[in-house]
Amino acid sequence: MSAQFGKCNFDGKPVDPQELDRVRPVLAPYGPDAEGTFRKDNVGIIYRVFHTTKESRLENQPHVSPSGAVITWDGRLDNRSELIRELGGDLSSDSTDLSIVATAYERWGTDCFATLIGDWAISIWNPGTQSLVLAKDFVGTRHLYYSVEKDQVTWCTILDPLVLSAGRSFALEEEYIAGWLSFFPAAHLTPYVGIHSVTPSTFICITKGKQKVIKYWDLDPAKRIRYRTDGEYEEHFRVVFAEAVRHRLRSDRPILAELSGGTDSSSIVCMADAIIAGGTVKTPRLDTVSYYDDSEPNWNERPYFTRVEQKRGRIGCHINVDYQNAAKARFESESFAATPGSCGSRSEASQQFAACMLSLGNRIVLSGIGGDELTGGVPTPIPELLDLMARARFKALAHRLKIWALDKRKPWFYLLFEALQSFISPTLVGVPKHLRPAAWLHPTFVKRHRTALTGYPLRLELFGSLPSFQECTYTLDVLRRQLGCDALSSQPPYEKRYPYLDRNLVDFICATPREQLVRPGHRRSLMRRALVDIVPEEVLNRKRKAFVVRSPLTAISTELASLLDMSQHIVSSNLGIIATNALREAVQNARQCKDIPVVTMMRTLRMECWFRQLEEHGLLRLPTPTGNGMSRRTTVVSAVREKTNMERR
Repeated sequence: MSAQFGKCNFDGKPVDPQELDRVRPVLAPYGPDAEGTFRKDNVGIIYRVFHTTKESRLENQPHVSPSGAVITWDGRLDNRSELIRELGGDLSSDSTDLSIVATAYERWGTDCFATLIGDWAISIWNPGTQSLVLAKDFVGTRHLYYSVEKDQVTWCTILDPLVLSAGRSFALEEEYIAGWLSFFPAAHLTPYVGIHSVTPSTFICITKGKQKVIKYWDLDPAKRIRYRTDGEYEEHFRVVFAEAVRHRLRSDRPILAELSGGTDSSSIVCMADAIIAGGTVKTPRLDTVSYYDDSEPNWNERPYFTRVEQKRGRIGCHINVDYQNAAKARFESESFAATPGSCGSRSEASQQFAACMLSLGNRIVLSGIGGDELTGGVPTPIPELLDLMARARFKALAHRLKIWALDKRKPWFYLLFEALQSFISPTLVGVPKHLRPAAWLHPTFVKRHRTALTGYPLRLELFGSLPSFQECTYTLDVLRRQLGCDALSSQPPYEKRYPYLDRNLVDFICATPREQLVRPGHRRSLMRRALVDIVPEEVLNRKRKAFVVRSPLTAISTELASLLDMSQHIVSSNLGIIATNALREAVQNARQCKDIPVVTMMRTLRMECWFRQLEEHGLLRLPTPTGNGMSRRTTVVSAVREKTNMERR
């Protein structure tokens, strides 16, 4: 995952080379292999290289195309062969991803983005039209941020340089904070007003005084996959899943796969082993890393990841995560963190992970994120029942209601009523308890950002696309928001790949009948049927993993004294986000092991840690009181200090 930074002055002024020099130290850890630069007239671009494939070693970026477009590409192209055949010309199997993408852009312009399958982010400067195009892949596996001023635009794959090199102050984006405190913020947001993230599946065209945001690809609601037998669905799943894994094994170095013992990570490892054994990829080796916590009685993954290790005949790296210590709230001041998700001290587990990667020579990590969410990890009958309603198949609806009622041990009319509620606005039926904003959030803050605080709830439409398709697209949007909050690693740098977020696999799942994905008593039915001879039976048919809550509660209790002391001066309270007394009460409840929203509590503490770090480094200016109370907008970054901090880094 290489890094890029660019700046354009629409007023025609040359980019100051010292501005680029100040950014270099921030970018360097993310791209340690080499650097490419482009500076001409009113544009300056830096590209820091991080090689993961043999083809990437032949690329020279930024790349100037025959038409004069300056292309900076960070990504992996999965449909290389198809594009090479379609584009022809001088392209061959040895061509770099960059040359294929550049040729596609020369031929098709921005229409090429819909044809680029893989994980990628791209910036294209067109000097003739004085326009900048920024785009990301369909799910947002790569970050790409931008900030537009009156006469200039700045963009980067890392958020820090945009904040620290702006030469001005930023206001806090409250909706981002609200999203962070619930599930995840909207994909286009950052913590700073005026800095945006490119939304997945879209490209942005920026010219002087004008911006266009255009969606280039979306799932097709009319697409249907219908077979006569279960076996045909199972075979199709195996094919698209194997391709998803194979594409992410493209590397000239050993790859590290997360192996948690769950179905998602285990299926990736087992399928990868089968592909490597078949000799269709050149990946030298697949290593695994597994986590355990012997102090957590409700979270024992050892038997499951050990079973996978036995099957593959190799023992991976085992890391004791010790959640009790890792979950402790930390408030010590550290270097600048651009988001609340990237702040905090490096835990012992993260240091062990870094040592594992360095010793094994890995640069890529395979993750199972998305598997549980997309393949039916939650065995709910609602999407299937809603589909039958929408298609007016009332006889089949009555039959499925009876079967699901027996499985769920609930009256059929209760399931019917629960399904019908999906068509009603959450404001009328009420928000489920687990989605409600935490009690310690300030009432006015909740009122302003209720939608974000309740996870941007979905209201299904009876007419139009099938309800199960609407659920699928909503799930995909949640995953996009989750990826948008992931902090990039620079110690050591590595690229994360997600087989379950492969575009063809997601497209297949969303077009497959819901009754294939989930059946009464059989969550993830299609996936488990399809992988019977690939994943060990003990792992494939294990019960759903329990959510770990004991250790965070214990950590909160252990840190109670410092937390209560902290509550005498809570920055979040001064910003109008937290109600101090309610937070103090929640901390006391946690000590007494009472039911509290643990995830929100831990995120609240991390957010407070982030605010304190910003304040410690002179990067946070509290709002000034107004006649009606505290001002809603808060200065986050002080223009007086940011350049000094950049030079320190």
